[in-house]
Amino acid sequence: MAALVLALVLLATVLASSVIAQLLPRISLPLIQIACGIAVALIAQGQIAITLNPELFLVLFIAPLLFHEAREADKVSLWKNRRSMLSYAIGLVIAIVLVVGFTLNWLAPSIPLAAAFALGAALGPTDPIAVASVARQAAIPQRQKTVLQGESLLNDASGIVSFQFAVAAVVTGSFSAVEAAGEFLLSFFGALAAGVILGFLLAKGAEKVRDMGLATTTFHVALEILAPFIAYLLGEAIHVSGVILVVACGITMSLMPRSIDPSVSRMNIVSSSVWEVLTFALNGIVFVMLGTQLPQAFGGFWIDEGISNFDAVLIIAVITLLMYGVRFLWTLASEALAFKEQGEEVPLRQRLRSAAVMTLAGAKGAITLAIMFSLPIYVNDGTAVVAFPQRDLLIFLSCGVILLSLLCATFLVPLLAPRREDPCEQCDRDNEAKAEIFRGVIEELTAKQNPENARALGPVIARYTDRLEQLKEEQDLHDESDTALRLEVLQWEQEYVLSLIEQDEVPPLEGYQYVSRSARISSLIKHDSLRKIAFITQFRRMRMVARKLWQRLRNRMPGEGGAGENGYERIMRDIQIRAAEYVIGRLGREINQPGFQSEKVSQLMLEYQRMLSMLRGPGPSVTAFAKNAELDLRATRLGLRIELEKIQQAYEEERLSRAEAQRMREDVYLMQIDLEDYM
Repeated sequence: MAALVLALVLLATVLASSVIAQLLPRISLPLIQIACGIAVALIAQGQIAITLNPELFLVLFIAPLLFHEAREADKVSLWKNRRSMLSYAIGLVIAIVLVVGFTLNWLAPSIPLAAAFALGAALGPTDPIAVASVARQAAIPQRQKTVLQGESLLNDASGIVSFQFAVAAVVTGSFSAVEAAGEFLLSFFGALAAGVILGFLLAKGAEKVRDMGLATTTFHVALEILAPFIAYLLGEAIHVSGVILVVACGITMSLMPRSIDPSVSRMNIVSSSVWEVLTFALNGIVFVMLGTQLPQAFGGFWIDEGISNFDAVLIIAVITLLMYGVRFLWTLASEALAFKEQGEEVPLRQRLRSAAVMTLAGAKGAITLAIMFSLPIYVNDGTAVVAFPQRDLLIFLSCGVILLSLLCATFLVPLLAPRREDPCEQCDRDNEAKAEIFRGVIEELTAKQNPENARALGPVIARYTDRLEQLKEEQDLHDESDTALRLEVLQWEQEYVLSLIEQDEVPPLEGYQYVSRSARISSLIKHDSLRKIAFITQFRRMRMVARKLWQRLRNRMPGEGGAGENGYERIMRDIQIRAAEYVIGRLGREINQPGFQSEKVSQLMLEYQRMLSMLRGPGPSVTAFAKNAELDLRATRLGLRIELEKIQQAYEEERLSRAEAQRMREDVYLMQIDLEDYM
C-alpha cells in the first residue's frame, strides 16, 4: 500500500508541476519538478518512505526514456556528427574524471583518490531530459543540439564503467588502467553490437507476426514498451552497458523499414500517444524523485562536523568551475576541428560564445544522482568492515553540482543564445511549407492522370485542393487570383476551336458561335469589351462563312447547320468535348510551370473534367460503381503516400519544423485508418 501511495503522490506532483510551469515559463520544468520533490519530501517526512534504489531507478525510468529518445532522434544528423559526439561521450568523460578526481583529492585529502574519481565519473554523463529542456528554451544551433543529444545518449556508458572501476579500486585497493580500458571497450562496443542484433530481431519478429496475421496494435505497442527493459536486462546479463544496449536497440528498431498501410498507421498513432503519456510521466517522476532525495543528501552531511559547511559549498563551486572549464576547452578544440573540416571561417568571438553555450547546456541530472546513490555503504578493507570513505560528502557534492548545472543551464544559456525567433514566424513558415506540400501532392497526382484513372484521381485532387484552400483561409495566406489563368484558358479554347474551323473539322457557324460565347465569358470576367479580339474573330467568321456558303452552293448540298435542333446540340456538344479535352491536356502540361499555382490549375482541370462527365452521357452501372469504388480507394492511398513523402522531404530540407511534421504525419495516419475502417 505504501508503494501505491508513493506512486500516486509522485504522479500528482508531476501534474502539479506542469501547471506551475505554465505560470512560471522562464523557469525550466526540471527545476520546478525538483522543487516540488523537495516540498513532497519535507511534507511527507516520516509518513512515506521515499527511497531511491539505483539499479531499479535505471531500469525502470532511465531505460525507457533513453529508448524513446533514441527512437525519436535524427539519425542522419547523429551519423553526420558521430566524431564530435563520440569525443564528448568518451574522451570528455575521461578528462572530467581525471581533473575532478585529482582536484577533489587535493582539496579534501580525507577523500581517497579512487573515491574522488568515482565522483568525477558520476559527473561525466549529461542528463538527456535536462538537455532537451534547455534546447527548447534557447536558440542552440542544430549541429550543437545534435551533438548534445548524441552525447547524452552515449556518455552514460563511459561514466558508469569509469564509476564502477573507481569503486572497485576503493573496495579492493588496486586499479589497472589496461584492465579498465579493455573492460570499457568491451562494455561499450559489445553493447552496441548486442543492441543492434536485439533491435533487428525484435523488429523482424514483430514483422513476422504481422505477416502471419496474428499481430494487433496492442501487441506492437506492448512490444515497444517491453523492448527497453529487455535490452537493459540483457546488457546486465552479458556484462555490457545496459544503457548503450537500450540506445542501440531503439535506434535499430526505428531504422527498420515499415510498409505504409492502415494497420501500421494505426499502430503508429497508438504508439505515439502511449509514449507521449509515458515519457511525460517518467520525465516528471525522475526529477521529482531527484528532488525528494536532496533533503536526505543535504541533511545527512550538513550536520557532519568532519568538514565545514562553507568549505563544502566552496568545493562544489570549484568542482563545477573545473568541470565547465574542461568542457569549455574541449568544446573549443572540437569546434575548431569541425570548422576546419567544413572550411568555415568563424570569428573568435562567435567561437567563444558557441563554446560557452555548449558548455553550460550540458546539465547534470538524475543519472548522476542515481550513480552516486549506488555507492556501497560499507567496504571490507581486508581487516574489518568499515564505512565507505566520505560517502555522505560525495553524495552532497554531487547534489550541489547537479543543482548548479541546472541553474546555469536554465538561466545562463538563454542569455547567451536567446530565441530571437518569433514563434509566429515559425508558424508562418510551417503554414507555407504545408501549402507547398499540398501543392506538391496535387502536381504529382495530376501528372499521374490518364484516361483510365482520371475519374478516380479527380476527387482526390479535389480534396487536396479543398484542404489547401481551407489552409489559406484559416491562416490568411497570400492567395493570387485565378482570373488571369481563367482568361488564359478561355483564350486557349478560342484559339483551339478557331484552328478546328480552319482545318474544316467543325462547322464554322457552330464553331464561331462557341468562340463568341467564350469571348463573352472572358469579357464578363475582366469587365472589358475585348474589341480587338472581337474584331479579329468577326473578320475570321465572315471569311469562313463566305467560303463555306460558296462550297455549299457549288455542291448543291444542304448545310449541316440545318440538320435541326438535335443536330445542332450534337455538334455543340462535340465542340465542347474536344475543347475541354484540349484544355485538360494543356493544363496537365502547364501545372508544373513556375508561373502557375498548382491548386488553381487543378481546380480548373476538375471543373473541365466534371463538364466532360456530364457531356459524355449517362452515369456508370452498378458494376462500374463497384469498380470505381476500388479505384477511389487506391487513388486515396496513393495521395496519402505521396503526402507522407512530401512531409519527409520538407522536414529534411528544414522547411517544416519537427513538431509540425509529426502532427502532419499523424493526420495522414488517421486518414489511413479511416480508409481501413471504410473497407
